Amino acid sequence: MNGELLVTNPAKMRNLFLAAGIAAFVALGIGATSDHGRHQFYHSYLVAFIYWFHFGLGALAFLMIQYLTGGAWGLMGRRVFEAASRTLPLLVVLFLPIVVGMHSLYEWSHAEVVAKDPVLQQKVAYLNPKGFLIRTAIYFALWVLVGFLLARWSAKQDRALEPGAMSQRCATLSGPGLVIYGLSATFASVDWLMSLEPHWYSTIYGALFVVGELCGALAFTIVVLVWLGKGPLSSVLGKRHYHDFGKLLLAFVMLWAYISFSQFLIIWSGNLAEEVTFYVKRLEGAWQYVALALIIAHFALPFLLLLSRDLKRNPSTLVLVALLVLGMRYVDLFYLIRPASPHREFAGFSWMDLAAFVAVGGIWCAAFLFNLSKRSLLPVNDLRLKEAIEHGKH
Repeated sequence: MNGELLVTNPAKMRNLFLAAGIAAFVALGIGATSDHGRHQFYHSYLVAFIYWFHFGLGALAFLMIQYLTGGAWGLMGRRVFEAASRTLPLLVVLFLPIVVGMHSLYEWSHAEVVAKDPVLQQKVAYLNPKGFLIRTAIYFALWVLVGFLLARWSAKQDRALEPGAMSQRCATLSGPGLVIYGLSATFASVDWLMSLEPHWYSTIYGALFVVGELCGALAFTIVVLVWLGKGPLSSVLGKRHYHDFGKLLLAFVMLWAYISFSQFLIIWSGNLAEEVTFYVKRLEGAWQYVALALIIAHFALPFLLLLSRDLKRNPSTLVLVALLVLGMRYVDLFYLIRPASPHREFAGFSWMDLAAFVAVGGIWCAAFLFNLSKRSLLPVNDLRLKEAIEHGKH
């Protein structure tokens, strides 16, 4: 199956992504030579990193969900989940520019700012550079470790070394692994994103981050499966498989909308000065149109389209909805992150946003394709594979 990964040469596509990523990084480096450009780089890079990071960590969560539930729906996507989750070590390296640019992004990282701000002084035990770095190291260590163990046991299953025992071992780890994922991803969202506005807080923010991450990872998986379904998996993937993934995408689109509206309703109706400013910023000027676009294109349109059974069973139409969701995931992250900048000149869209997107995305996609090409596209020794293939034919 490895040799049938792509209709065209997978190495050629990997090299194209890699070349695009490197070229974009060079352009960013040139643009960051000025003081203004350097600050703009860090703000643009944070959005791009979080976007591509979504797919790696979200895929790890879906991998654990699939092992835990044993559902036939997920067996077809397991290799995509594994390939994406194995990019987490790369994401550790790609996070380094955020560490370097901490002082450009986070007000609480400046001792002189904290000294003049009573609110930040109350939060200094948590919001401080040392604590930020230690917690980030712990998050990545946990994610990489869980991903490494699942990949290792999956490889042993492929070699027919006690396939049933390896599946059980993966399922056993996935239970506590999902708890670790939920807690660590929530804390990471607080550290990396919510602390951009250190005076503001929301108890729903972590859930919104996790659901958005899962929504994006699922949409990405659908795009890859439709792509593979036109080539090496054309005789394996059936309409019911696509239907299952489409139903899941519908569920997560609805959940994202529910949590987003819940946060807005609670904060707006509460009308507390330290909370409502979050939405005041995001409902003035051009940002109000971004908010409207999110309502329409991230919820209403995908929701209405995914209600159709025929659309979900047709890969050609399902992939269009998945691509729409992927596009709106970037818009949502941009909407959450960029208005938080205390420097208004860095809040709008810049050419560096596109360059950062290509830079991180090119490197990440090259690594993803490399991982995907190293293994069979199906877990050939999984005891439920035959059942999963038959499931798609009905």
